[in-house]
Amino acid sequence: MTGPTANRVFFGWKVVATAFAVAVFSWGIGFYGPSVFLHVLHSQRGWPVSAISAAITAHYLFSAAIVIRLPELHRRFGVASMTRAATGATALGLLGWALAGAPWQLFAAAILTGAGFAATSGAAIIAMVSPWFVQRRAAALSHALNGASAAGILFTPLWVLLIDKTGFVVAAASVGVVMTATIWPLTGRFLGPTPETKGVAPDGEASSQSVRTQLLLREAKPLWALFRDCRFATISAGFALGFFAQIGLVTHLVERLAPILGATGAATAVSAAALCAVPGRLLLGRLLGSADRRLAAAGNFAMQACGVALLALTSGMPTLLIGCALFGLGIGNLVLLPPIIAQAEFEPADVPRVVALVTAINQAVFAFAPFAFGVLHDLTGSYAVAFSAAAVFQLVAGAIVLAGRQMLNPFQTHIVRGSDTNPREPR
Repeated sequence: MTGPTANRVFFGWKVVATAFAVAVFSWGIGFYGPSVFLHVLHSQRGWPVSAISAAITAHYLFSAAIVIRLPELHRRFGVASMTRAATGATALGLLGWALAGAPWQLFAAAILTGAGFAATSGAAIIAMVSPWFVQRRAAALSHALNGASAAGILFTPLWVLLIDKTGFVVAAASVGVVMTATIWPLTGRFLGPTPETKGVAPDGEASSQSVRTQLLLREAKPLWALFRDCRFATISAGFALGFFAQIGLVTHLVERLAPILGATGAATAVSAAALCAVPGRLLLGRLLGSADRRLAAAGNFAMQACGVALLALTSGMPTLLIGCALFGLGIGNLVLLPPIIAQAEFEPADVPRVVALVTAINQAVFAFAPFAFGVLHDLTGSYAVAFSAAAVFQLVAGAIVLAGRQMLNPFQTHIVRGSDTNPREPR
């Protein structure tokens, strides 16, 4: 690019910044929030862990039902309108969690927060950022998804502090108001435009009709064809199992650590785990240029499994904190890896559908994790069995993802192992 345009910040990076802000509130409320809500509702109102966990499962399950239709909803209503609607649903759902007078009322709130989480979390962030980048998509997604790590760092201790000082209702209302006041204007300004309306191609190059034509050369595969594709099967099955372990663990982590570290200490430990996700994601970003992406995913699962084993089988503060750190290093990578692997292994026309479908399957599976962990806790009186099972699931998940390497032809294997960009995509 030459002339005045060359000195301007590419609009795609403004979209990334907006997606970062959306991710902070999305994960802060819909991902890290339930862990604190479970502890507060159990300790203050005396409701069974399994009952509260069932509502959290409903939150994720309804989110999964929305995610599978998210590409269609984005085409019909637009990314900006869907993000604004999700923000409103989340704010109302938060009040529902705080005002509930009985466990069954949590399920109504879960429908609202689940809908909000679906349209502001992983698949939505990818939909916001991907149209603006091809060659730098991995870096752009990594920056945007760092908002999820920031959410864990900020929101877990913030929730504990606000609820302790003001009560659950005031805390929920305050967070809802701040979220709406922040996201609503950003969404209208930065998520409405598209590369076509701005007259640019992905990565900030001058608009090129040839780029657009190449991207549209072939229609996406039908759903039945994807389900029969072994590459898709190993990505979806492996990451669904990995997410099941991770979501179950995150939901119950504050409750697991609170008896030893106290509520504030437990929240701080979760925040530290989320902080570890930042260097974990940066390290992954450096490795992706030269490492096998599936092998990197398997290594990520193995590292988390080691941390989870410490959380399951030890009770000393040093080992628990080491467990949180090892687990935290891989938290954010589970969101980033599926689209990066899909970008390397599938045609450009297939990638959006693959990512949305993998995300929906992940959520449909991991939705049951909070309830399953809660039931195991109530049956055994501790988290040792549930957390040990999570470590095993993560190791199995890594093995499944690695099995997909044997199903790639030599051309695809070359892409996965050594390229930051997909040779199939226009440069």
